[in-house]
This record gives sequence, C-alpha cells and structure tokens, in this order.
Amino acid sequence: MNCTTTNMLKLTQRQITTYYAELERLDRLGITNEFAVRVPFQTLLEYCGRQFDWTLAPEHSMTGHEGNRIRVDGALIDEFKLVYGCWEAKGLGANLPAEVKRKLEHGYPRNNIIFQTPQRAILWQNNQQVLDVDLTDATKLVEVLQTFFAHRPQEYVEWEDAVAQFKDRVAELGEGLAELIAKERETNREFTTAFADFHEKCCQSINPNLSEAAVEEMLIQHLLTERIFRTVFSNSDFTRRNVIAREIETVINVLMSHSLSREDFLHPLDRFYVAIERTAALINDFSQKQSFLNTVYEQFFQGFSVKVADTHGIVYTPQPIVDFMVRSVEEILKTEFNNRSLSDRGIHIIDPFVGTGNFIVRVMREIRGTDLEYKYMNELHSNELMLLAYYIASMNIEHEFYQATRSYRPFEGNCFADTFEDAEKQQLQMFTPEHTERVERQRKTDMFVIIGNPPYNAGQVNENDNNKNRKYEAIDKRVAETYSQDSRAVNKNALSDPYVKAIRWASDRIGDEGVVAFVTNNSFLDGIAFDGMRKHLHQDFNCIYILDLKGNVRKDSMREEIPIGEKHTVFGLAAMVGIAVTFLVKSNQHQDHKIYYSGVDWKATRQEKFNLIENASSVNGIKWKELTPDKKHTWLTEGLHAEFETCPPMGKKTKVAKGETGDVIFKTYSRGIVTCRDAWAYNFNRNALAKNMSGIIDTYNEQVFKWERQANRDANVDDFVVYDDSKISWSRDLKLDLNRGRIAEYTEDKVRNSLYRPFTKSNLFFDRIMNEEVYSFPSIFPIPETETENQVICLTAIGSKKPFHCLMTQQVTDFHLTGDSQCFPFYIYDEGGENRRENITDWTLSQYRAHYRDDTIEKWDIF
Repeated sequence: MNCTTTNMLKLTQRQITTYYAELERLDRLGITNEFAVRVPFQTLLEYCGRQFDWTLAPEHSMTGHEGNRIRVDGALIDEFKLVYGCWEAKGLGANLPAEVKRKLEHGYPRNNIIFQTPQRAILWQNNQQVLDVDLTDATKLVEVLQTFFAHRPQEYVEWEDAVAQFKDRVAELGEGLAELIAKERETNREFTTAFADFHEKCCQSINPNLSEAAVEEMLIQHLLTERIFRTVFSNSDFTRRNVIAREIETVINVLMSHSLSREDFLHPLDRFYVAIERTAALINDFSQKQSFLNTVYEQFFQGFSVKVADTHGIVYTPQPIVDFMVRSVEEILKTEFNNRSLSDRGIHIIDPFVGTGNFIVRVMREIRGTDLEYKYMNELHSNELMLLAYYIASMNIEHEFYQATRSYRPFEGNCFADTFEDAEKQQLQMFTPEHTERVERQRKTDMFVIIGNPPYNAGQVNENDNNKNRKYEAIDKRVAETYSQDSRAVNKNALSDPYVKAIRWASDRIGDEGVVAFVTNNSFLDGIAFDGMRKHLHQDFNCIYILDLKGNVRKDSMREEIPIGEKHTVFGLAAMVGIAVTFLVKSNQHQDHKIYYSGVDWKATRQEKFNLIENASSVNGIKWKELTPDKKHTWLTEGLHAEFETCPPMGKKTKVAKGETGDVIFKTYSRGIVTCRDAWAYNFNRNALAKNMSGIIDTYNEQVFKWERQANRDANVDDFVVYDDSKISWSRDLKLDLNRGRIAEYTEDKVRNSLYRPFTKSNLFFDRIMNEEVYSFPSIFPIPETETENQVICLTAIGSKKPFHCLMTQQVTDFHLTGDSQCFPFYIYDEGGENRRENITDWTLSQYRAHYRDDTIEKWDIF
C-alpha cells in the first residue's frame, strides 16, 4: 500500500550526492538548457516514486482547470492511473515565479505540483503556495520532496483505505448475491421464468452452451457496477438507454421484488462506492476516468470473471499501440487505396473484440469532424461478449461522440454478441428486436477495415476448472481446412488459439479488398504449427506489415545477457508472451504479395518500445525489411542453415510401418509420458505413491459407477463430475474414459522407474487410464526387464520453449524431461515385452555403410 507519512520517504546520501554531482558535471560542460538540467531532478522523482509504487510519466497530457489540454513535464501516477502529483521544470536563469504565474493562469493543477529549476523549487498544494526553497541547500531539497510525496487529497486517503479493505468484501457480496439468486430460482416462480427467458436469449446471442452460472455472473456484475456507471460517468439513464442493460434490469427487478431492495443489499459496500465516486470526481479528463474505471474493473470486479477472463485472454491495449494502429490504417488507406480515408463514406470499420471501446474511440478522433456523425450512425461497428466491457465500451464511445458534437446519441453499432458466432450464422431472435436488427445489419455489411485486439489463449490450463474454450463449428472448420491442413507440424494445438481464429475470420470477413489491423501473440511468425497459416496469409494478402514487439518473457529469459521480466512486455504482467502488430492489406490494384518486417531489440523495455512507435507515428515511420519466405513458408530465415534440409530425418510424422524401411533413421519415436496429474502419479516414495493413486482411483471409479446409473442419459460429463482438487485431478481423456465406463485399477506392477526431470528419477504409476497420454512407451519399456537392455535418446522437440538439450535414459520418460521430449529408442517390442527388434531402419544402415565405406558398421554403432 502507498504510505502517507513523510518519514516513509527515504532519501539516501548517495542519491543526494549523485544529484548534485550530475548538476555540477552539466555546469562544467556549460549545458544549461531545460531538457538537460531537469534530468537529475527527474531521476530523484523516479527514485522517490518507486517507494510508493508510483510511476513518473514524462510529458503527461491532461485536462487543465480551464478545460484545456495541458502537458506537464512529469506526473506521478499509481496503478489506478490516479495522479498524485505533477512536476514542471525550467532551465537555468528562468524567472520561476513568473513562469509559475503563467502556468497557473493556463490551467495547470494547483493541488500538488512542483515548479523547479536547478537552483529553486516552488511547491503548490491545495490551491496555495506552501514552499519556496533554495535547492542548492540539501536540507531544503529533502524538505520539498518529503512535503510533495506526503500530500494526499482526503478522497485519495479514503480510496487507499478502500483498496486495502474492500476487495474481499466485494467478493463476499458477490457470493451473497449468488446465494440469493440460487434461493430465488427455487422459490420465486416469476424470477425463475424471467431468468430462464434471459438465459435462453443469451444462449441464442452469445453461446448455445452458455451455462446458467455464467448468466448468474452477468446479473451479479450488473448489480455491483450499475451504480458506478450512473455516478462516475453521470449517466443516470444508462440502464434505460442501453438495450442490454435494459433487458438485464427487467430480470433484476423481478429478483429484487421478493427480497431485499437493491440499496439494502448493497449497503455494506456504500463506503467503497463513495470512495470510487469521490476519487473519480477529482479526475477532470474523461480518458483518465476511463482508465481509472478499467483498472477498478480489472482489480476488483473481474474477480468474479476469472474463468471468462482466462478463456478469452482479456488484455487492454496500451494507448501508444492503439494510436499507432489507427494512424497506420489511415496511411495504408491513402497509399494502397488511391488516397482513401477512414472518414470516407463506404469505409465500414469494425472492432470485433471491442473490449472497453478504445479502438473505436481512437478511430472517431481520426475521422474528420464533418463526417463523424454519419460514420458514427452508419459505418462504425463493434462486438463484445463480456457484459461489463460491453457496458463500458458503449459509454466510452457515446461520450466521445458527445464530446465531439455536444449532442447525445446511443451508439447503435455496438452489439452484445460473439464475433465468432457470426461465422456460424445461426443466431435466432436476440434480446430486443432492436438489438437483433443491429446484429443482422452488421452481418450484411461489407467491412473494409477490421481493427482490434483479439483474445489469445490456446486452451484451458486446468480441466478441474471446467472452463473450456468454446468450439465454433464454422470457424474451426475454416482453420482446419486451411491453416491446419497445410501445416507439416505434428502438434497443431497452437492453431486452436482464439487469435488464430480471429485472423482466419477477419481474412474471410474482409472480402476482396480491405485492411486487417490486429495486435496479437507473435507466435505465428516462427512457430512450427503456423507454417500453413503463414502460407495462406502470404497467398491471401497483397501486402503484410509486421511490427514485432517481442517480449516473450519465458523465451527471452533463457538468454543470459540481461534479466528479462515484466518491464520488457508491452502488456506488462497481463500478457508475458511475444507481441506483434500486424497489418494485412488486400487490394485489387496489386498482383504481387509482399511481406515487410521490423523487429525491436529483444532487450528493449516497454517504454523504449512505446517511444519507438510514438516516434514512428505510423507504418510510414518504420524501417521495414522485405521478407522472402522459403519453400516451407518460413518467414524469419535469418541464421537458418540451408544444408539442414539435406540431413536425413530422425523420425517422420508418418512412422515407418512394421517391417518396412524408408528414408528416415528411426522407424518409430514417442513423446514422453503426460500424466496431467503429476502430484498423484509421481512420487519418490512407493508407499506414498500407492496411497495417492489408490485414493484417486477410488474417487474416479465412484464417479464411473454414478455416471452409469444416472437417470439423465443426455447429461454433460463436464457438469456431472465432482471437482475437488484434494480427491481427483480431471483431464480431457480421463473424462472420456469415464464416459466409456472404463474402470481403473491399482496394481504394484504398474509402478515403474521413470526419469521425471534431468537427473531426477522417480516412481511413476504407468497406466493408460491414469496417465493422460502414454504414446508409444508401452512398446519401448513394456515391462521392467526391458529397462536393462533398451536405451532411449531424448531430445528437445522443435518449437519447445526450452533450449535444446539431449539426454539418454533407460526408464520411462516424462514429457517435460527435455522440453516437449521426443524419444528415440534403440529397441521396440510388443506390449507384452516379446518380439524385440531394432528401431533403426535398414535404409539408414545402408546409407551409413556406403558413406563411410565400411560394411562392419552395425545399427548399434549408429545409435
């Protein structure tokens, strides 16, 4: 938590000495300009700010007291984007009192701001001057900094207290609301009917498999946040004007009619709401108010949507990236489409994953004022399936229009719908007829610009969460018959990532001409599974621009040059994967197909990346390198060795059939074992392993017994099984085994030696049911006796996030031993341990003997 007492600010002697030494150095060099001499003081502010978890934002733009735009040299902001203090610097010899007077008249803040030259500082707080000190005196320097950092408006003090105390209270209230809804659904027939009707509409509009729990969560989120929309944004009519909010209010009114009033139920959070409202009231700038609300949502209310956030990979795009993308699309329309513009009629624009509306708001600012009303009413479109994000987007976009035109009109282009459902074309009547008409109108519209930040999340992390990514028949089929079909990869799981589906959807949706601008995971640039995707993108688009912002923390941390962490990712802790900004251009005026690439230094920090794109402004300011894909659709070919293609493969996707030979070294190979329940299936102690596995097997078999005797034969396994991490860890295949009625059994002969991690042996319960995947290991080490004669080369799979390494073992091998381990045995057997045969092909033996002119070479020598 931030501290509110002056003695919590620590200024070491070294910091003070360094400050004066740097000023002295500049003085000796005769450097007196403001931009140079302000740096030592800026360094001090940054050092002090870190003690309170504040960030010094240089050249910070904000709304002044006169309603005008001002830019201070620095602003100290916290994680909620609240400004705690401002700083304005002047050069040597400046008349500081006169400069202060001029700035204050121009609308600069008066609540907590330092005006400073190397010799002097004037501090204003609470609309009055409180200090005017000589900075050549170190004690005065410390005094002004301590006074500056100790200042808090009373509203901020209340807010900090609310942050500390009410996060758990919000969660408790959410649980209370869930219990109330459950009770009312049992006893309140009118509410049960209203709830069922709303659930049906949500299934038709968003997801036919949408659970009742997800709908309950919508009601909870609406109840907890509706007051904030009314008060923070002074929009008392929001629930009446917004078509979805209006629909939910109908259900809420029925819910509350037979229980406590809304005000009584939410009374425990009054203090929290008041803290939000008072704090937001101090923010003059609407965009800052938007950022504040976004962060409140992320920090508190998103706690009720952890599963949804995980499934959809919710990440809000930093403003510098949004600005760069919008300006770039405008430039591309000019250069590639005969000087067209976002302002032109006929250029329909959609953000298919609108989030809180940032892209559409920024597009509106790019549109000419004379064209804005027409574009707003007819040619701007968006979709969002997260309820709170949809609300915030609607309000943000509508407010932007009001600010520009001084008139209010609802944004009818925003649909509470799932973009991927558009490909299904199966929605029925959705919510109000007005909303249905919006969706139908959007579907029939030819989109020319698609821009936004698609969700990225390849799949569910923990099956016990029962939170699978939605499958979409139409779009999944399009990915399968294009990107997947033309991929040479064995493992194509990465192609199920929603961002891949988004690119496939946009490629189809754009039609014959247009621009797709997405910020996404950058794994498609060089991932093995994405070769087919790269092929189709190159074929489908005439021009592709890729700005690779990198920032894959896990990958870059393998390098030993510098520590890589959150500060190197443009999305911060929200997305630690590599990021790319991509522009896909399809034009009838061009017949060629070109790819342009620019990558930042992998060591660059987030701020350095932001500086780069801000200085570039748009694609026109980036230095591009044209890429020439190779025949395998590899785009980033620098450093690759062409001679690698002449080497015989160790194994092939289609393994050599029994008794056959081919141009491959090993007939068969296998991934390492995947248990999906390591904590149960591995143990150094055999007795502990037996106890753990007997327990989980009993729980599993009990579920099989109940499943076979259930009355509802159409039940969904996901909703049927018990989720208890202390008793069982579910996985996809274990649920399939349950569905088939397969019984598990513990026997001592299934306990095998295993190499779990490099140089770490463990006992493994080796079983087809209790291990998610055993792959070909029942043919490699079918019985313990084979461990004395067989050997396996285990190496890091291509595309693994771990650096390449290779080990040999004589035990069953875990999948993560060497990084998505691929294992090449010398012998293979029948599953009973009989019929031992060498795994190296006769073709390989003949190749080696011919190359070395030595007929005495045997397969063991090659191994």
